[in-house]
Amino acid sequence: MRLLAGLDVGTTAVKAGVVAEDGRLLSVAVEEYALRHPAPDRAELDPEAYWTASRAALRRAFAAPGVDPQAVVAIGVSSQGETVVPVDAGGRAVGPAIVWLDNRALAEARLIGDRFGDADVYDATGVPTVIPTWTACKILWMRRNEPSRFAAARRFLLVEDFTISRLTGRFVTEGGVACTSLLYDIRSHGWWEPMLDAVGIDAARLPELIRPGEVAGALTREAAAELGVRPGVAVVAAGMDQGAGAVGVGNVAGGIVSESTGGALTVQATVDAHGRDASRKTPVYVHSAPGRYLYCPVCPTGGMALTWFRDRFGGEEMARASAEGVDAYDLLTAKAAAIPAGSEGLTFLPHLMGAFSPEYEPEARGAAYGFTLRHGKGHMVRAILEGVAFMLRRNLELLEGAGARSDEVRSHGGGARSRLWNQIKADACDRPVVTLEGENAAIRGDALLAGVATGVFADLDSAVSAAVTTLDRYEPDPRNRRAYDDAYARYVMYFDAVRPMFGPDGR
Repeated sequence: MRLLAGLDVGTTAVKAGVVAEDGRLLSVAVEEYALRHPAPDRAELDPEAYWTASRAALRRAFAAPGVDPQAVVAIGVSSQGETVVPVDAGGRAVGPAIVWLDNRALAEARLIGDRFGDADVYDATGVPTVIPTWTACKILWMRRNEPSRFAAARRFLLVEDFTISRLTGRFVTEGGVACTSLLYDIRSHGWWEPMLDAVGIDAARLPELIRPGEVAGALTREAAAELGVRPGVAVVAAGMDQGAGAVGVGNVAGGIVSESTGGALTVQATVDAHGRDASRKTPVYVHSAPGRYLYCPVCPTGGMALTWFRDRFGGEEMARASAEGVDAYDLLTAKAAAIPAGSEGLTFLPHLMGAFSPEYEPEARGAAYGFTLRHGKGHMVRAILEGVAFMLRRNLELLEGAGARSDEVRSHGGGARSRLWNQIKADACDRPVVTLEGENAAIRGDALLAGVATGVFADLDSAVSAAVTTLDRYEPDPRNRRAYDDAYARYVMYFDAVRPMFGPDGR
């Protein structure tokens, strides 16, 4: 039986997995890494960490019981977007990667925004407004603040591109991952020359463009030896993790909405064309599904807010988890489960690295309101879970305004492991939440796209039919409707009230 591998290079971890041609997920392996934060608005990583973790995760996935590494015919690769990896002519990194979460390029974002305006940017790129997240802003920052590194960089790669270069020796990218760089025109599916001029680069300093889901190259002998598979295995550019994840939950046609709570919170809805949202507020990505686009609101800190709380304040739970072989997240959410809906008035804004959709406030910060002497750790954990659910609700309302409505939400990402969080989302958003067999949607999507590209599957519909299966369904509890309507109104009112404090004038 032919086997397909998926490799998803995320913000804080790499995930790899193997899928059989009958759709069964045979193995999953995860390798984590820690970002560096040299200043409050900065997030960096040594790019070698991406390759080291990718290699280790793939080797572990290929070594799992029931997996024959010699039967692997293709590897689909997806990644986070926006993170810029400057490399020399040989593909070696020139300094640290500037991670998408990094907000150092505020001044450059303002310069670009003043030059182009939101309407022109949205029409060309699908990005509603210019913020420091986008790759173009980061490259311009490098040009203005680190001219020697800027000059030494032969190419500016995204994480998918960097990983593919290590696997194949080729420098290629595609619109699914490049669409939020601010350098890519999602109408013509080519580089947006006016933006390249503004940043001060030409197309020769960017990777070669191919189509999402296309074979990017063949696995080199060196890479094959490191991974324990045969040389020549096809490597497929599967797009951004959001597009690959949408494929992995079967979100490849209109009428379906999915959400992923990983490090970030993202929401996805498949559409056939760009330009249908007259408000220009809904982010539009190039879908990993060929010929389609993806509405994709993003909130920078989703599950990362819970990770932050665990790492900073969950020492007791982490110690117990280590001693007893349990999960610290489960210990924390068990405390939250004992707290009623609405966290007894405690409201948490989970904007620990700025706010994106739909507020577009890069200098937003996390905040909590409503503490009393009664509140404890369980209240805070539940307020974090509810705060992320309220971000989801705000963005579902945004999608509805753009014409993308669904009667249910398909949930994936690490957050989908939590039954409590799934139920909170269903209650807060007043619609069913559906989870799927095998929570690792992006690596499943990577593998399915790789299978289509190499003829293992006839088309994407048959691939999805083989591999995507419902696990659980969480219906909204009508008893919590009033509590969550009130808590959501508090959440929105609280953000609006503290918004003037964000930015230099409010510090």
